[in-house]
Amino acid sequence: MERLRKASHAGSWYTDNPTKLGAELDGWLQATGLAKSPDVRGVIAPHAGYSYSGRCAAYSFANIDPTNITRVFLLGPSHHYYTPKCALSTATAYKTPLGDLPIDLEVIEELQATGKFELMDLQVDEAEHSMEMHLPYLVKVFQGCRVKIVPILVGALNSQIEAMYGKLLAKYVDDPNNFFSVSSDFCHWGSRFNFMHYDRKHGAIHESIEALDKMGMDIIESGDAEAFKKYLSEYENTICGRHPISVFLHMLKNCSTKIKINFLQYDQSSHCKTTRDSSVSYASAAATKVDT
Repeated sequence: MERLRKASHAGSWYTDNPTKLGAELDGWLQATGLAKSPDVRGVIAPHAGYSYSGRCAAYSFANIDPTNITRVFLLGPSHHYYTPKCALSTATAYKTPLGDLPIDLEVIEELQATGKFELMDLQVDEAEHSMEMHLPYLVKVFQGCRVKIVPILVGALNSQIEAMYGKLLAKYVDDPNNFFSVSSDFCHWGSRFNFMHYDRKHGAIHESIEALDKMGMDIIESGDAEAFKKYLSEYENTICGRHPISVFLHMLKNCSTKIKINFLQYDQSSHCKTTRDSSVSYASAAATKVDT
């Protein structure tokens, strides 16, 4: 039986007009000036409303060469629903204004059979925006290709559970037909986020935020999941996709394919100058296969 997850944030977080949306994404992708590479096997990209993060996100998706990819794993954080595990979608397809993306039910069954995942009902799925915000870009980039998706909602995992999921999913990285779309915004700064870390040696508040984010980005690029955990513990940076990123780092550590993460673009929703201000940071990265 067909179960469609509707594009619940279309018309608010991004336009639900297919012509307008398509043109917007094309413009942003073209503006990056980046070339497609078959070695790009994954991305880390933001998930805010497109007016804030759409332009930054394009730097991740512009790299993708869709030729040999048949399956995209989506790893997104859970903003509204608490689970100490990862949850799988119960939908059969995800709708977008640009077309629908079918879910790979075989892989969902395979993952479910491990006993390590829970299932999320359609209401939980539709309330969450972290994976949905990647979908229009994926439809656009994979236009004309037969591609299926495997959405995985990543809950509030502890370090051991992150490592466990990383090991479990690592084998999928070694299949060159698989691609990984990891969803995360970076620092959420301001009193409304209960986070106001400010190191004056970097200059203005927004420069301190950038320095803090770049420190985390450098650690992610190093591929060291333990160092990333230590950084989060020490600075408490409000990176909402920290669990999906950590799982992805463990996947790359446990697979046979050598893959390197490189950040390509960084942006902030606004430049904080006083403690009354607030902002959210966005960073886009490509995970590229490198020769060993």
